[in-house]
Formats: sequence, structure tokens, C-alpha cells
Amino acid sequence: MSLDSAQSQPVSLPVGGGPMTQVMGRRWMVSAGHPLAAQAAARVLEAGGNAIDAGVAAGFMLGVVHPDMVSFAGVAPILVHRAGTGETFEVSGVGPYPRKATADFFRAHCGGQIPPGVLRTVVPASPDSWCVALERWGTWSFKDAVAPALECAERGFPLSTFSAAMISGNADRYRRFPTGAALYLPGGEPRAPGDLFVQAELAETIKLMVEAETRARRRGRARAIRAARDVFYKGEIARRIVEFHAQEGGLLTAEDLADFHAEVAPALRVGFRDYEVAACGFWCQGPVLLQMLNLIEPFDFAALGHNSPRALHLLVEAMKLAFADREAYYGDPRHVKVPADGLLAKAYADTRRALIREDRAWPEMPPAGDPDAMAAVRNGPNGSTGPLGAMASGALDTAYVCVVDTLGNGFSATPSDPSVDSPVVPGVGCVVSPRGSQGWLTPGHPSEVAPGKRPRLTPAPAMAFRGGRLFMPFGTPGGDVQQQAMLQVFLNITAFGMPPQPAVEAPRVATRSFPDSFWPHGNSPGQLDVEQSIPVETRAALAALGHAVTERPERDWRSGAVCAIVVRPDGTLMAGADPRRGADAIGW
Repeated sequence: MSLDSAQSQPVSLPVGGGPMTQVMGRRWMVSAGHPLAAQAAARVLEAGGNAIDAGVAAGFMLGVVHPDMVSFAGVAPILVHRAGTGETFEVSGVGPYPRKATADFFRAHCGGQIPPGVLRTVVPASPDSWCVALERWGTWSFKDAVAPALECAERGFPLSTFSAAMISGNADRYRRFPTGAALYLPGGEPRAPGDLFVQAELAETIKLMVEAETRARRRGRARAIRAARDVFYKGEIARRIVEFHAQEGGLLTAEDLADFHAEVAPALRVGFRDYEVAACGFWCQGPVLLQMLNLIEPFDFAALGHNSPRALHLLVEAMKLAFADREAYYGDPRHVKVPADGLLAKAYADTRRALIREDRAWPEMPPAGDPDAMAAVRNGPNGSTGPLGAMASGALDTAYVCVVDTLGNGFSATPSDPSVDSPVVPGVGCVVSPRGSQGWLTPGHPSEVAPGKRPRLTPAPAMAFRGGRLFMPFGTPGGDVQQQAMLQVFLNITAFGMPPQPAVEAPRVATRSFPDSFWPHGNSPGQLDVEQSIPVETRAALAALGHAVTERPERDWRSGAVCAIVVRPDGTLMAGADPRRGADAIGW
């Protein structure tokens, strides 16, 4: 008798309360913010490439098929784990402000603003970051890794429902820049979901890089990859970028592009119970996650209950403390003194944790601590508060990809730079990193604009380890929500035992009680965004503790879109791909 027959189904069998789809595999796994990016990585893995080859291919693809959130010439912070040596490295995928960019320039010539357009441009880091990772830890050529992205740029791809909605919802902002409007609003109107989107100029840019590699291939794989990146930073592509910026009144010069090289360094790590978590450095907000973990380590979240009022309150108050330190100390370590060791010290977290009150929420951003003195509160200024209520500029942001291969190597990257607030460069086919929107004009701020200085970046991938082995690469888009969403998913998996798919789908919260990272750095004291699938009784209890609860739709795209891959003790792989923005996972 068939199990589908009514006679064989007298009662419902317990098959679990979460999603029925849980992607699992034995050999390799990828989870990415766009299905075509996941497919690009899967093709590489199936053809014998390693996690870095696959991750780079997916990163290139995101710069083509997710152009509302990612530029081919944007930012791309990367973490790479080498299973053979146990080493984990960061690639600092954000470029600096041009040499001509100063805070005084924006104060004097832009009315104290960092306006949309070419003046927001920093040196684009992603082409170099992808090439650095591919050269150092990959096995494929640039031509082969970029081939899926080139195919989609040249022949077109069906625009996703999510991207179509983002472009349509921001059509008036695209219309500010004729070159961007011509590409993203053909005939003056946005494309519908599923419409074929061809990017011929971007395809030409990619071809120029491929041709440069081909000409240099006799010099060896590494030098040939460098030749591909050099045509972007020193060759014809650079010339087109510089000419357009000069024409539009921008500050970027040929010297700015030619002198750029992404840095490679060991990733930062902190221990958390049985786990170790790695993140990128203080040039981004990655260490916020590490500080949050230190702060919450003594709390028994399994006993408190998943998304209970007390658990969420303690979590949110710890988040606020970490963001207060971010505001006071985080910046480009080449330009500001960051007390890194103190900020990540367990003893410092112990002193800061005392500021968490179980019966009351901080009504605004708490004061920063003093990690040098191991004091809970520092004397003197505690960072900018930002304009009240001026939350974000409607900033679009970011995608994510993670990969684990059959050898246990891991890749975790958060490429970004949306196309809405800067013009597309003619002859290049994409916007050039408008990440200057994350700079500050407040004198003395650790991320104050300065020549050659990197803005404090929000995109920040992570990896978790257990017993010295890779346990989980994970990350998300979402601006200031990123580290908050990642922390909640990490706890869903490690404290509450959820498989990764229900872990990323579970409802989340996000505090906004600190200055937003995007210009004009608005601040909403006490605001707590809560997805409406969290029970109304829980929301009421949080409000009673002093949180200014703002209800968000179920699975709201503003809550981030976490992707993760869990490596189980027997080596099997399980992925989570967040439906909030249409992420996808593929395994074998």
C-alpha cells in the first residue's frame, strides 16, 4: 500500500517542526545569497576546484547577477581556512579614500555632507581581493573562475524577484545618475522579475582582464592572475575609471588605483565555550561579533529558552555594549590606535557585562568602556550619537557566500556595494565602490575621513571552529544587522541544537540604538526591531523592560539573510540558506 494513500495515514508521523528542506551533502557544500552564485560555485567544485576557487567564482557571479547589492568593483572581505595547516586568513577587501579626500574637503565643499555620487568613491577592492585569494589558495585560473560570471554578463540572466523589487522600489534614486538609469531602468522603467538582464560593458571589462591573463600565462599561473588584476588597477579599465571621475568632479586618481593592494593577515579569534570564532580585523565591524560572544558567554541560553523575553533582553543589551565600543574605537588600524587586545580580552568583557541590567534596557547607546584600563566605562567622550531618527539613507547592501570542500577547506566572504547611490562608469559597466558612505566627518572619530584611510566596513564574514577543526563558515548581508543576525543564528545552532536551515529561518531581533554605519549615521535610541513571528507576549515583555519595540514583517529582508554550512563530526555537511533574500544552497 502506498504511503500516499489515505488508508496508510491514520495519524501524522513526527517529521519535525522546521523546514522540510535541509540541504545536506557528504563531499562539498556551498550556500550563497543568489541561486546563480551557488550554482557557479557548485560547477567549480564538481569540476575538481577547491573551496577558494568556488568561492571566488561565486563572488564574481554575485557582482553580476546581484547588482542591486554587489558591484564587480566593490568591496569583498574574505576569510579563508586551510584544513591542511589549520590556518585561517583574512583578506582586507576594502579600499581607502583617495589621496585628495579629506574631512575638511567635505565640510567646505559639500555642506558638511558625504553626498551620493562619485565623491563617495573609495578605491575598489574586490577585483584585487578575489585575485589575491585565487592566487594564494586557489588552483584555477582567473579565466576559468570568472567564466560563469562572464557568461551571465554577456548573455544575460533572469533578474531575481528580490533584485527586481529592490531596483523598482528605488527607481527614483537610480534616476539621479543617467549612466545608472540607462542600465537599470531601460526605457525609463525597472525590469520585471525574470526579465533578461544583459551587461555588455561589464562583460567587456571582464574580457579585458581575461585577455591580460592569457597574454601572461607563460609567466605562470600566479603572475597571469596578477596581470588580470593589473589591467583593472593600472591598465585600460583604470584609465576609464579615472577619466570618468575627473569628468564628474571625483577625487579618485590613477595613483590611488595603481598603489592599492589588499592586505592578508591571520584572522582574529576568540574562544566561546567549546568553540572558537574567527573574524576580520578592526577595519570592519567583524570584531563586534567577537565582543558580543565574550559578553554573553556566561549566560545559559538553553536554560533561558529560545527567543524568551529574558534571553532576548540579555542578548540585545550585550549587543549595545559591543556597538558602543565599535563607535568609540573601531577604524583603520593603519591610521588610528585600536586597543585590539583589550577589546577582545575576557577580563574586559567581565567588567562591561556588569553594565547589563536584567530589569531594564539601556534607553540609548551605553557609554564605551576603557579596554586599556580594563574599566567598564571610560572617561571623556563616548563617540558620536548621530542625528536622532535619521535612520539610514535607505541604504541597500551586500550579499554573502560560504563554501566547504571535500578536504575541509573553508571560504567565507561578504561582497558588497550597491548600484543605487553612485553612477555606473561608462565603458566599465558598474559602479565603483561608493563605500565612502561609511565615513565620518566628526573630528576625532576613529573612522573620520582621511586620505588613504579605509572607512569602517560593515560587511564582515565569520567562521566557527570546534576541536581545532572547521565547524561553520557563516555570514549575512544587512549593514549594522549583520553581526546581530549572525550571533542569533550561531546560538540557534550551538545552544539550541537547531539544524542550519531552521536556524537561519527562525525569527530575529535587531537593535538600532547606536549611530548607523551609513551616512548620515542616524541614531534611534532604544529602538528594537522585532519580527512579528516572535509572539506578541514576548514583544510586550520586551517593551516593559524599556525596549522601544518596532514590529517588522515575518522574514523581513532587513533582518539580514544568513548563510551557513555546518560540518558535522562525521564529516557530513548541512547548509542554511536564508529565504529572506532568496539565498540558495547546493551540496553533494
